[in-house]
Amino acid sequence: MPVYGKMVVKMKILAVSDQVEKSLSVPSVRDRMSGVELIIGCGDLPYDYLEFLLTMLNVPLVYVPGNHDPVYNVRDPSTRAEGGTFLDGKLERVRGFWMAGLGGSIRYRPGGVNQYSQAEMYARMGYILPGVAWNYLRGQRLDILVTHSPPLGIHDDDDLAHTGFSALRDFIHWFKPRYVLHGHTMFYKQNLVDPVTQVGETKVINVYPYRVIELDLK
Repeated sequence: MPVYGKMVVKMKILAVSDQVEKSLSVPSVRDRMSGVELIIGCGDLPYDYLEFLLTMLNVPLVYVPGNHDPVYNVRDPSTRAEGGTFLDGKLERVRGFWMAGLGGSIRYRPGGVNQYSQAEMYARMGYILPGVAWNYLRGQRLDILVTHSPPLGIHDDDDLAHTGFSALRDFIHWFKPRYVLHGHTMFYKQNLVDPVTQVGETKVINVYPYRVIELDLK
């Protein structure tokens, strides 16, 4: 159980994004990922892959969509990961911690699904802003912001499709979440020397294609 105050609380998570990892797609993942307490999906993954991980590890799953995922429809099982929590545009309490999600990428083609302009992402941030701001004023920082795209200027790339969002950069500046987890950009490209970047009080982590992270949540 989480303990607040001056004690540091640790939570081991499996974060996945963009590419199915073969070593995680077999039943032995249950042993390999022993101790994982939460699965976080950062987009652009088949939902049956997320459902498999959820079944094998038997821990909560939260996820946001990427630009290659379908538009979420509560009536259509093919547009969601059964048993998981769709976090896009929501602020949720998960395992005692505050988490919020903002999925999708920059719009790089007309009519693209889960694609947004810079201005539209600021507008979408309005879904989570009231709750995040209220908690922040009460001294409760957001523990984890889950996104698909990176913040502008942090782990993003030169091409339009992989440009980061200025709204996410400003969100970090305003509300100082403890962690931002994202995918979308490949860590082995020149845009990302280190997949973990400290931005003030926030640790920004590129999880592509997966990372096991022990989060320190104070």
